Amino acid sequence: QVQFVESGGGLVQPGGSLRLSCVGSGTIFALSTMGWYRQVPGYERELVARITRREVTNYADFAQGRFFISRDDAKNTVYLQMHRLKPEDTAVYFCYAEANYRPSWGQGTQVTVSS
Repeated sequence: QVQFVESGGGLVQPGGSLRLSCVGSGTIFALSTMGWYRQVPGYERELVARITRREVTNYADFAQGRFFISRDDAKNTVYLQMHRLKPEDTAVYFCYAEANYRPSWGQGTQVTVSS
C-alpha cells in the first residue's frame, strides 16, 4: 500500500518561512505529478503548487514568488518551501502524488501563521 506522509507544519510568525516535506512509502514504481494543496475549514481544497516528473512547475497566484516546490524521486519526496508567510496562508496543507498511476493524498499538516 502506497502512503504519503507530510511533515514540517507548525506555528510561524507572519513573514516567516516553513519547509514542508511529503514522503512516500510502499512499493512505488511510477511517480508522476506531485503537488501541494491547502484547505481552510468551510472552503474547498485549493491548489498551491505542482511539479511534473520533468520538473515543470506551476503555482497558484498567491504562491507565486513566495512558495517553491521541488521533488526528489530517489526519496519519493516532494517539498514545499514557503517564504514571507501571511496569516491568510493558515490552512491544512496536503500533498498529492500520482503514484503507480493512481492519485494518492497525504493526511495533511497544519500551518498556522500568527503573531
